[in-house]
Amino acid sequence: MTQAGREGVRAGLATRLAGAAVPALPFLWLVVFFLVPFVIVVKISLSDPASAMPPYRPLFACCGWEQVRGFIEGLDFESFETLFGDDLYVRAAASSVRIAAVSTLLLLLVGFPMAYAMARAPVRWRPALVAVVIVPFWTSFLIRVYAWIGILKPEGLLNQSLAALGIADAPLMLLNTETAVYIGIVYAYLPFMVLPLYAVLEKLDPSLLEAAEDLGAPGWRAFWSVTVPLAVPGVVAGSLLCFIPIVGEFVIPDLLGGSETLMIGRTLWAEFFSNRDWPLASAVAIVLLAILVIPIVIYRDVEARRMEGGR
Repeated sequence: MTQAGREGVRAGLATRLAGAAVPALPFLWLVVFFLVPFVIVVKISLSDPASAMPPYRPLFACCGWEQVRGFIEGLDFESFETLFGDDLYVRAAASSVRIAAVSTLLLLLVGFPMAYAMARAPVRWRPALVAVVIVPFWTSFLIRVYAWIGILKPEGLLNQSLAALGIADAPLMLLNTETAVYIGIVYAYLPFMVLPLYAVLEKLDPSLLEAAEDLGAPGWRAFWSVTVPLAVPGVVAGSLLCFIPIVGEFVIPDLLGGSETLMIGRTLWAEFFSNRDWPLASAVAIVLLAILVIPIVIYRDVEARRMEGGR
């Protein structure tokens, strides 16, 4: 083979390696930053709590079959048995799913009209409206939640305004209630609902609504028959973007919710930092992950069927 031929082979090999490295990088990222930490959490969940550092046993031993066998024999499902046998954790998981579902519905009821109004606004106004939705992201999430404490507390801005307007004689007790949690969640996650909806509604062809009205459909029926079905991808995407992180939310329930507001994120924090029961906390984290994976799997299945039906 000539020198030119060898150089061509090397160039082709380098091109193929470069092409293989491009899709391999995301998988490598997932392995290093998701799969490996997940395996570590699973291992801790199968361990037993200990008054040591780290606060669990057994520790992994890599040298010698006896050490490996002893390590494997030291693993058990005691933390999961405690988790599913204690009503506290079951109620925390159920309460988290309920609060996340109600919050997602509230976000949809508030976000859909906003996104629709933005999509139907004059084109020159739309960038400014999108910027207004994104502006809260420029401020720390924690500061924004703390601001709601100043608004909702008995002597806060809301009660002062209601008293000045003569609407309420006594202050409303909103802080440290589940209502305050809903208010904080809807405020914090509203952009995650509005932006996917806006991205879908902006692409909606207005002539479809005009055609429906020309065929005799009133405005409300044209909206439900044309706009809503075409907005379903945005509704599903926005709902998942909100529901999934809300289930594991910790900051808002901790700062705005009372002691009766039970969510799995607060339970997870208490087990890690207050009780120092890392195996049980890891088991809670795995159950939380399983709860979050379910809607993603359902969404993928529905989308796959929709794509197959559209062919």
